[in-house]
Amino acid sequence: MNIFAIVKSRVDAAVAELVAEGQLPAGLDLERVAAEPPRDPSHGDVTTNAAMILAKPAGKPPKAIAEMLVAKLKAAPDVVEASIAGPGFVNMKLKDGIWQDVLKDVLTIGTAYGNGADKKHPINVEYVSANPTGPMHVGHARGAVVGDALARLLAKAGFAVTKEYYINDAGGQVDNVARALHKRYLQTLGRITDAEFQAALESKEIQYGGDYLVPVAEALAKRDGDKWADASDETTWIPPLRAFTVEWMMRQVKEDLTALGVQHDIFVSEKALVDAGKVQDALDYLTKHGLTYTGVLEPPKGKTPEDWEPRPQLLFKATQFGDEIDRPLQKSNGSWTYFASDIAYHKDKVDRGFTDLVNLFGADHGGYVKRLQAAVKALTEGKGQVDVLLCQMVRVLNNGEPVKMSKRAGTFITLRDLIDAVGKDVVRFIMLTRKNDAPLDFDYAKVTEKSRENPVFYVQYAHARGRSVFRHAPEMFPGIDLSDAGLAKANFARLTDPEELATIKMMAAWPRMVEGAAVAHEPHRVAFYLYDLASQFHALWNKGNDAAALRFLQAEDKELSTARLALVRGVGVVIASGLAVFGVEPVEEMR
Repeated sequence: MNIFAIVKSRVDAAVAELVAEGQLPAGLDLERVAAEPPRDPSHGDVTTNAAMILAKPAGKPPKAIAEMLVAKLKAAPDVVEASIAGPGFVNMKLKDGIWQDVLKDVLTIGTAYGNGADKKHPINVEYVSANPTGPMHVGHARGAVVGDALARLLAKAGFAVTKEYYINDAGGQVDNVARALHKRYLQTLGRITDAEFQAALESKEIQYGGDYLVPVAEALAKRDGDKWADASDETTWIPPLRAFTVEWMMRQVKEDLTALGVQHDIFVSEKALVDAGKVQDALDYLTKHGLTYTGVLEPPKGKTPEDWEPRPQLLFKATQFGDEIDRPLQKSNGSWTYFASDIAYHKDKVDRGFTDLVNLFGADHGGYVKRLQAAVKALTEGKGQVDVLLCQMVRVLNNGEPVKMSKRAGTFITLRDLIDAVGKDVVRFIMLTRKNDAPLDFDYAKVTEKSRENPVFYVQYAHARGRSVFRHAPEMFPGIDLSDAGLAKANFARLTDPEELATIKMMAAWPRMVEGAAVAHEPHRVAFYLYDLASQFHALWNKGNDAAALRFLQAEDKELSTARLALVRGVGVVIASGLAVFGVEPVEEMR
């Protein structure tokens, strides 16, 4: 039950009546009319902006429309009172029975409470997509968690979601890691010394020096012996070593993602797209639609690179779709640019039926957003869109001090280091406590401390506290039915304390939260909501500590106790529903 959606429908019906009566003109657009909780709970239960939204198209002052709406809404069966506030907001107070019905709804539906209607609208969410050149680091962890939580959130809201990983296995970086593997392979065979390997790294002959390539080299030596030791022509050994590295690294990537609780529906290989001629197909499509040409770009703004030259290039008319400049599609050596491959990849998505796309990139890809959005518009004749979410850096600390880099990775802290240190659920929750485009500090000490300053503990503690009440209830009331179905039959009219009703009202906001956060592509909103719900529950708990009559279990009043147990269970259900969006398990008790 989405109370706010119900009230919105009542507002829409009131407007329709006013139109039928000739008090408002026909054809009013109600899309921007909202029904939501007021910022100040003392103003009522629900507020609507309808009068202000409709004032201009209706040609009437907001307060005049508000007065008409108040007269209509006062007659609604669920409304206790309706009044005008500010420039024309209409505030409503609803009957307590409405909120008590919400609690019954929560208990009846369970953790599916908050699920949106099936929209049958396909959305493709691509996230992580790390180059298969080394272990996943903490930056990948954030993108993985945000992407996975967003996909879960969209699915809960009713969208048909496909979770996708793009393997960048066709570019120069994969060749570079193959070269580094070759050096590690020679080192493993005893053909070069450790000092010679370090010299190759320091001279930039190779770019990857982490210890993570050692087991890869050992596995290659075990499989192929010294087959590649004396091969002087790179073209003979780079392709097989590249393939071996990609397979090995992707196996590690999938293992790390599984440890984080992340599962993708599909993995798409860039190399497979290139080999299948998909890049040429995509550029043929753009050319057919008059969206490519051969031209000379202006020099880059700022300091001009030494290797820049004004030469004719095949260009995509990106400026026609909102980009600052047209974009090159082919390098001087005749190979495709990275962008050309990305166009082919996104055309592949479109060909698979996706025109609503979400991509999660690292913050260093900010300059790539407009060209990608331009490409998707071009590939879909303006019907498709891609929302690019940039994930800012994560700083790993311990008691405020930077944590040393991973010895295995060589230059960064790995995702597995993070999971091993605090566990996947803590990693997942903390990564969602800030908006994706804001920097995040991940402090080992703070994310494991037991205080309200640690949102993971605070939310889980609320759930565990609720479960503890259920462990004590049978001692006081032997044989009491604590099933959700049994509790749904409780007399909710006994729940009259303002804090009890405030807790139910917060639970009632969950379906609206799911819908709003999903549409906005902002899963971090769920973390804030769960923290607020936990805070409300802790306040209710503490109120019972201060006043015995407000405790959940009243030995002399089984009916009231059962109603309060239903409330406690409802909070637990909604917390579990929210944690499921995060891929986090609710705890039964805190140790």
